[in-house]
Amino acid sequence: MTSAPGPVDQPHPAPSAVHTVPTDGGSGPGGFGPGGFGPAGSGPGGFGPGGSGPEGWPTTPPGGYPAPEPDRLTRFVLRLYERSPRWAVPLAAVGCVAIGMSYALLSNPTYADPDAAPTCLLKLTTGLDCPGCGGTRALWYVLHADLPAAARHHFLFVFALPFLAYLFVAWAGNQAFGWRLPELRISSKVIGGFLAAWLAFSVLRNLPWAPFTSLYV
Repeated sequence: MTSAPGPVDQPHPAPSAVHTVPTDGGSGPGGFGPGGFGPAGSGPGGFGPGGSGPEGWPTTPPGGYPAPEPDRLTRFVLRLYERSPRWAVPLAAVGCVAIGMSYALLSNPTYADPDAAPTCLLKLTTGLDCPGCGGTRALWYVLHADLPAAARHHFLFVFALPFLAYLFVAWAGNQAFGWRLPELRISSKVIGGFLAAWLAFSVLRNLPWAPFTSLYV
């Protein structure tokens, strides 16, 4: 007759093998909490010893990266702008506009020899009107107060010209004389709609069917 076996003694782990979860330091040497993942953590010290990436990665300086030094041309332009009177930049812009108007008046783009090649590269190579074709002729007709002929050559240019002129006068007057004209607010939706209309106009004017053929210049 045999007696029932007694309870089997289970092996106990050594004290050094017991793993405890730190309460405020996370897991690992640096922890997931304030100490982060590694020796320096992913909190204030980042992953590596002193930065925001894994150990061995380049770190961001405490004060951020220094701004690059401007080149000589940039320094010259900035000094010229700071020393010039407030009316100098608007005057230069007016000069550029005057040059464009003078070119349109003197070149007379409404007249060309029958065998003259188009000056537009797209029209020269493909025979199609580009989005700006007719703009110089439209400007010539505007300067001669012939708005119907100007609209015939580039309707959107004639439509946008009053808005562009007002924006230019308001900007130049504010820069040169401190004028405070009512601000013309143009939202991004309006600009997007105008660009979409310009794209549609550029496509329609090249269609070979009436009435779109009347838009071809």
